[in-house]
Amino acid sequence: MNRLANEYEQDFYQWTQHNAQLLREGKLTEIDILHIAEELESMGKRDRRELVSRLTVLLAHLLKWQFQPHFRSKSWQFTLREQRTQIAKLLKDSPSLKKYLHEEGMLEAYPDALEMASDETGLLVSAFPERCPYSIEQLLDKIFYP
Repeated sequence: MNRLANEYEQDFYQWTQHNAQLLREGKLTEIDILHIAEELESMGKRDRRELVSRLTVLLAHLLKWQFQPHFRSKSWQFTLREQRTQIAKLLKDSPSLKKYLHEEGMLEAYPDALEMASDETGLLVSAFPERCPYSIEQLLDKIFYP
């Protein structure tokens, strides 16, 4: 194991700083290419997971809003606004995530949102639509409330 690979295992922060310095100095033959590639890929996955997580919470709260109108609260409104704001920031920083949101993100988030909405409302999962009843445009629209 070379020195940088060992540093990666022993002190991740030091490894990041050392590799950043090497990159800035143009010492490309000295950088830890394999671990850098892994970390870059991991960063993209982390953003995708955050998008799905925020979308899950947003969907669950929209379902709660729609199916339990007598429990609506400012707290729910705040959660809806906050999730939409954070999703918008993620999409601004990484516009290519919007394609993921349209293609896979909704399919990944909606089942978890159903479970969350069911747990928080006490309603059976079957009380909610089997497929997401909201478009991506509605989900991201700060004034949309079903």
